[in-house]
Amino acid sequence: MGQPDGGLYDETPPRIVGATPADKAVGVSPKKVTIYFDEYITVDNPTEKVVVSPPQIEMPEIKGAGKKIVVELRDSLKPATTYTIDFSDAISDNNEGNPLGNYTYSFSTGDHIDTLEVAGSVVDASNLEPVKGILVGLYPTTPDMAFTAADTAFTTTPFLRVSRTDSRGRFIVKGVAPGQYRIYALQDMDNNYFFSQKSEMLAFSRDIIVPACKPDVRQDTLWRDSLHIDSIVPVRYTHFLPDDIVLKAFTEVQTDRYFLKSERQKPEAFTLFFSNGDSRLPEVRGLNFDDRGAFVVEASEKNDTVTYWLRDTALVNTDTLRMEVRYMGTDTLGALVSNTDTLEILPRESYEKRMKRMEREREEWQKKQEKARKRGDVYLTEMPAEALEPEYDIESEPAPDRNITVVMPSPLARIDTAAIHLYSRHDTLWYRSPMVFREREGKPRTYELLGEWRPGTEYSLEIDSAAFTDIYGRVSGGMKKGFRVRTLDSFGSLIMTVEGMADTAIVVELLDTQDRVVKSVRTSDGTAEFFYIKPATYYMRMFVDSNGNGKWDTGDYAAGRQPEEMCYYPERIECKAKWDISLSWNPLERAGDRQKPMAITKQKPDKEKTIKRRNEERN
Repeated sequence: MGQPDGGLYDETPPRIVGATPADKAVGVSPKKVTIYFDEYITVDNPTEKVVVSPPQIEMPEIKGAGKKIVVELRDSLKPATTYTIDFSDAISDNNEGNPLGNYTYSFSTGDHIDTLEVAGSVVDASNLEPVKGILVGLYPTTPDMAFTAADTAFTTTPFLRVSRTDSRGRFIVKGVAPGQYRIYALQDMDNNYFFSQKSEMLAFSRDIIVPACKPDVRQDTLWRDSLHIDSIVPVRYTHFLPDDIVLKAFTEVQTDRYFLKSERQKPEAFTLFFSNGDSRLPEVRGLNFDDRGAFVVEASEKNDTVTYWLRDTALVNTDTLRMEVRYMGTDTLGALVSNTDTLEILPRESYEKRMKRMEREREEWQKKQEKARKRGDVYLTEMPAEALEPEYDIESEPAPDRNITVVMPSPLARIDTAAIHLYSRHDTLWYRSPMVFREREGKPRTYELLGEWRPGTEYSLEIDSAAFTDIYGRVSGGMKKGFRVRTLDSFGSLIMTVEGMADTAIVVELLDTQDRVVKSVRTSDGTAEFFYIKPATYYMRMFVDSNGNGKWDTGDYAAGRQPEEMCYYPERIECKAKWDISLSWNPLERAGDRQKPMAITKQKPDKEKTIKRRNEERN
């Protein structure tokens, strides 16, 4: 006994049976387009997948209704212009989801249809990740028009033709007329189709694009079933050029400076956040307190985040700090001018709540001591003062090039370096080992201990009580930590010869499987040497350090400056203990969209829509 199953599954994609106006019609004036199909269809995410070109400032309405799709253009139609509606893979049948495939409808308000295409890809200039959903557009130009003259269109006028990248970062600009163009990419935040905000990701090229086409032949594979090839046949098609454009997108440095917010996470300090840094730190004038000598000021590397530690405990216990803050900020013309704000800064936990919490903690401590006294154990009669608790970053088996890091929870008033001892063990005896304890540059409240770390040697770091005292009088407790530096047999080494970079300043970075930097080497002779590498799988990238600051720098459109060139080694690197690896690499051998290994690419391609072929399984 059983139930009838209803027959074969539908494995046929929807078929277009007509359109009003007809596809590739000329002399069109209506702004409403209706496309008819032979079965019920659905349109998947039309606001993201469907692209109308030329771009529409007022978003068109796209609806799938029954066996038809209705597109209503709200902008006025331009004369003698080819319009394309690129549905990509958004159309599929309603029952089984069989995709129609990439479909583009076009019509012209003039007497002919422009059919040329321009294709390529967009990657993030900082890490070569494919950029999904970014707009790519064209502007007309001439050979005698300098780039500085053409760039005004990108900042004032919408794109002439437009497309959008897919999950692989690929784009195809369709309906292009013969001529010469410049090409741009834009993460359009305000939907005006030109670069108007510095926060918008963009890409540009100085090359002039000349669309063309030629007849070509490709090899198509016919499958007998999902496992066996039936035959490979040549297929003639029209090859549109160029189809290998690579645009590297970047976000400019935010130069506009304005006040963002204030925070007081701890009662001992408050922080002021700005959109960008300035050489002059803000001036704080207390309105309900005396600000003379009241602060220990900590600024971030870019001076865009400034923390003020309160020296006086009376200020720490004050819930509301009223102050006048004077800082440099940009006006509407982009010039730095003095601004003054009046702020009231409150802690996350009020003084009253802190006192109640401390009282509860004291009562719990007293109960524990009373229980210890009744049991006859050791107990205390006075609660110890709050101690300073540094964070020690000490590995049990560090590499010889790894130093010890100490992070303080609050600014220090005193460091007793005589209370810091480093010992090394030779045979069975312990000897004092030379070391340097210093503050790390650009890292507030962060210190590092440098020593002569010898492979295979056992060390002991011993810090006496009261070695560190903060501005509130809290002192640190004693600490003792032993560790053994790994032997050279535990590591491998890697020497990478970067071809074509013998006289160029570059930074070569060794990456883990999460695309994070493990080691970095600056070189100007084309050879990067990495030592003390733990056995693991690694990847590698490099960038041209044009300004010699050791950091990757973004581009500047107004100055016509591209971001610093980033390249990825296309293969993985297996490092083993006691192995010395020598490799060579030509970073310009592959285009930028084909360099980064898929294993560490975070922007994975979307699953391609295909016919499900359920009848094979059913049969």
